[in-house]
Amino acid sequence: MRFLKSASLFFLLSVLACNTSHLQAAASRRQTIISPEVHSDGRVTFRLNAPNAKSVGVNAQFARGVRPMTRNKSGLWSITLGPVEPEIYEYNFVVDGLQIVDPANSWQKMWIRTSKNLVEIPGKEPMFFQQQQVPHGTVHLHKYPSNSLGVTRGLYVYTPPGYETSENFPYPVLYLLHGMGDTEDAWTVVGRANFIADNLIATQKARPLVIVMPYGHTPSAPPDMRSLGNYAAFEKDLIEDVIPYVQKNYRVSKEQKDRAIVGLSMGGGQSLTIGLGNIDLFGWVGAFSSAVPKSPTIDDLLANAKVNNDKLNLLWIGCGDKDFLFQANLKLIAQLKNDNIKHVAYITEGGHEWRLWRIYLNELVPLLFRAGK
Repeated sequence: MRFLKSASLFFLLSVLACNTSHLQAAASRRQTIISPEVHSDGRVTFRLNAPNAKSVGVNAQFARGVRPMTRNKSGLWSITLGPVEPEIYEYNFVVDGLQIVDPANSWQKMWIRTSKNLVEIPGKEPMFFQQQQVPHGTVHLHKYPSNSLGVTRGLYVYTPPGYETSENFPYPVLYLLHGMGDTEDAWTVVGRANFIADNLIATQKARPLVIVMPYGHTPSAPPDMRSLGNYAAFEKDLIEDVIPYVQKNYRVSKEQKDRAIVGLSMGGGQSLTIGLGNIDLFGWVGAFSSAVPKSPTIDDLLANAKVNNDKLNLLWIGCGDKDFLFQANLKLIAQLKNDNIKHVAYITEGGHEWRLWRIYLNELVPLLFRAGK
C-alpha cells in the first residue's frame, strides 16, 4: 500500500513537472516575442504569435490600410514597415477580421470603447515631447468626490520640477482637456504634456506651472445634461468641484490672470464654452481642432468684444488644414476677425491627430502667464 501511494505521488509529481515545463516553455516563447521592434533606420517590425489564425495584418497609422503579415512554420506572423518619420503612432492587429491589441506591447492608448497600441520612432535628436536629460516634474493621480455629479472621478495633476521643495509663490495653473472618447490620462499617455512642460521649463521658454487634466465625460449627469455638445454638467463639475479641490491640495494661484483653460476637439469646445463663458475665472483660452460650439452659443460668448479684449490675455485657436473640423474653425476665426476680438490663429498642415496637438501645446504653453497681452 505504501508503495502504491509512493508510485501515485511520483506519477502526480511527474505530471505536474511536465505541465510546468510546458507552461514555462510557452511563457518563454511569449517573452521572446519583441513587438514592435524599432530599428535604427526608422523601420518597424511587428510580430504576433497566432498559429491558428488564417490571416493576420497590422493597421498602423503611418501605413495605408491593413498590411498583411507573413506566417512562419511555428505560427509567428510578422511584417517590417518603413522607414517611418520620427513620431508617436497608433496601431493594432487584425486577426481573421477582428481588431486586437498587441499582447507584447503594454503601451496602449485607452478610449472609452476600445484601445490601440502606441509605438514611438525616435529621431536623431530628442523630440520636443520626449523625455530628455532635464529636471522632471511629477504626475499625480487623484480620485476626487464630485458633489455636483454625485460620483468619484479621476484627475491627473502635473507639478513642475522643484514644486515639492519650493514654497515661495503660488503657481499658475492650466486646465488641459482631452477629446471625445479619451480619458483623463490622454494628455500624459500620448500627449506627453508632462515632458513637453519639463523641456520648456528647463530651457526657460515657459514659466513653471501646474497642469490639471480632468475627465471630460459626464455619463452620470442628469439626462438633460448628457447630450453631445452640452457641456453644462462638466462645467459645473470643473468649477464647483475640480478647481476647489486643486486649490485646496496644491499651491496654485486663485487669480484669473494665472488660470488657463485649453482643450482638443471636444475639449476645445469645452474650453471655448467654459472659458469664454466664465471670463472672470480664466484669463487664457486655447482650442485645438475644436468642436466649435454652435450658434447661438458661440454668438452669445463673443457678443461683447470689449469685455473679451479687456479681460482675456489670450485666445488661441489651432487647427490642421485637413481636419474634418477645419471649416468650422475657419468660420470661428472669421467671426473673431469680424467682431474685432483679439486672438491668435495657428493653422498648420495635417488632420485630426495627436501629432498636431502636441505641437500646439508646445507652441501655446510658452505664451501663457506672461506679463502683458
